[in-house]
Amino acid sequence: MAHLFDTPIEYLKGVGPHRGDLLRKELNIYKYGDLINLYPNRYIDRTRYYKINQLQNNNSEVQVVGKIIHIKTIEQGKAKSRLVATFGDETGEMELVWFQGQKWIKESLKLNTVYVIFGKIAQFGATFNMAHPEMELLEEHKASLRSAMQPVYPSTEKLTQRGITNKAVNKMMQQLFLEIKSVFTETLPAYMANELKLLPKNEAVFNIHFPKSQELLAKAQFRLKYEELFFIQLQLITKNLIRKHKIKGHPFEKVGANFNDFYTNHLPFDLTNAQKRVLKEIRNDLGSNAQMNRLLQGDVGSGKTIVALMCMLLAKDNGYQSCLMAPTEILATQHFIGLSELAKDLNITIKILTGSTKTSERKIIHEALENGSLDILIGTHALLEDKVQFQNLGLAIIDEQHRFGVEQRSKLWKKNDIPPHVLVMTATPIPRTLAMSLYGDLDISVIDEMPPGRKSIQTVHRFDSNRLKVWKFLKDEIAKGRQIYIVYPLIQESEKMDFKDLMDGYESISRDFPLPQYSISILHGKMKPAEKEAEMQRFVTGKTNIMVATTVIEVGVNVPNASVMVIESAERFGLSQLHQLRGRVGRGAEQSYCILMTGFKLSNDTKTRVDTMVCTNDGFEIAEVDLKLRGPGDIMGTQQSGILNLQIADLVKDRDILLLARNHAIQLLKDDAAMAKPEHTTLRQVFIELSKKKNIWNYIS
Repeated sequence: MAHLFDTPIEYLKGVGPHRGDLLRKELNIYKYGDLINLYPNRYIDRTRYYKINQLQNNNSEVQVVGKIIHIKTIEQGKAKSRLVATFGDETGEMELVWFQGQKWIKESLKLNTVYVIFGKIAQFGATFNMAHPEMELLEEHKASLRSAMQPVYPSTEKLTQRGITNKAVNKMMQQLFLEIKSVFTETLPAYMANELKLLPKNEAVFNIHFPKSQELLAKAQFRLKYEELFFIQLQLITKNLIRKHKIKGHPFEKVGANFNDFYTNHLPFDLTNAQKRVLKEIRNDLGSNAQMNRLLQGDVGSGKTIVALMCMLLAKDNGYQSCLMAPTEILATQHFIGLSELAKDLNITIKILTGSTKTSERKIIHEALENGSLDILIGTHALLEDKVQFQNLGLAIIDEQHRFGVEQRSKLWKKNDIPPHVLVMTATPIPRTLAMSLYGDLDISVIDEMPPGRKSIQTVHRFDSNRLKVWKFLKDEIAKGRQIYIVYPLIQESEKMDFKDLMDGYESISRDFPLPQYSISILHGKMKPAEKEAEMQRFVTGKTNIMVATTVIEVGVNVPNASVMVIESAERFGLSQLHQLRGRVGRGAEQSYCILMTGFKLSNDTKTRVDTMVCTNDGFEIAEVDLKLRGPGDIMGTQQSGILNLQIADLVKDRDILLLARNHAIQLLKDDAAMAKPEHTTLRQVFIELSKKKNIWNYIS
């Protein structure tokens, strides 16, 4: 069967070399198998006939049975006219409209004869109308053989222009099913299909393209979505198991003096239960013989840094070095300051290496790394350079991992014969669904509670017309000795416009908050690094009360005295960005505030975003809403979007199917990891075939 699916697409009757070329370029359809996997985006339901009094103004396509009562031509100015027919059934009347081909249509229409019309409904005043409807005499309609649910396939403008319409794709699909006589091999074990009441593979594939009813379509979709997600999870979990068996890690067998001294004498505050739980999970990994590969998620301010330091102390206790890699210099420097402060009373050496480290300093660092006198190295991509050689790297921590590509991470692994343990940290909460698919081969730990004493940030939404009240509030806060951020959006395409917004904002704020009583810092992408640093320092040291900035400050700025974040044009930000920006305040003991400023006209999505921000500070809840609004590709940033080219499943809508598939995959591998039992023979073959393909799994770390 497999070889038939490998037949080049141009050999299909009705395709040929010219169309074959277009299908390859536009839809990546090279062979029969690719066409079968081109699943419809939606279906037009021709099982239902509407009465005119049941029509709704919802832009949907409907089918109505009735008669043409009257036809007239309406002139519109000099050269324009339209043909209008009054169409009625026993419940009312509507209008059919034609702008093109009027002469021919007028001659072919029959009055008082029963037609079935089909098309998109629009409403003008109290009357419904349908432009250029598809029409069939009722007799012919009954006699024609067509699937009641008509599939609409993905397409491109070019295909439609070149005559490969939806109708044409439909025809190709029918021809394909005639040729292959639908013999699809069953891929899932019989006991699983029975337990989940899955449609057989043959029926499922047939009904996804030619559904006989809504019910059969739903069953076919469930079967194919489940199968797709099941095999992905099977791949990821197998990968995780193999790594645990094959890739030996450095066993950190003892909890020694450095860890104990810090835990007993130098903890700045008690650990939360979540931090304790996560540390325990990490210690179990480090103590086993396998390499750790763990994702640590925790919202801004949940205390990931302390957990990271304690892991590094464990490494030191076992005679190993550690490194921490961050995506930007600002963030690396912040980690360096934070960790040096925490470890100031301990007997360990910490250095930082970034693009701007001087050559003389680099030399000292390289030597200390190689002779083992340097315990912890913090840095940016500079850590990946070949010159950076460790004596024995035991633990690599990567912060905000989605900003690093896979190749960059693998360079760290190669710094040792035995790969170091890996801890990936992120303050961008990843919804559970996505985490299971993107990081299904990592073990996941979550810090889901805030350190005690942190007051939760109060978020409010204000329209631009309330600006005077907002400014008064800011003045009151400054009078209490607090500092303020005011952030303007940055949209790459229109830098000039953004720069103007920022400058206009800066000028009007300078008028409303005049010197000498107030002073203002400004920070934007056009400034040189030294200027940015100087402005940042003025704000950090409290010389300025207000920081006016673009989103440069989204990651890694820590000023405990700043208690208010004003986000201008909040409607132009995504949810995760709003949440990250809000996390810049609330770092001190005082009550902090986040004020979202918007215009009056808001789209539904924007309202949802703003309401979500006002209602919750929980990053995971926010990430779930964000996933629903934006879809998975966007959340991971474009460089990761290649990962989720799923053919039929949707991570947002099919979350329950994903959980089901994952649980079944875990169970199956627990009982029969090698898939060697007779009932798993076909499954094993499909699994091996899939593993050869460069699909989702090859992208994942």
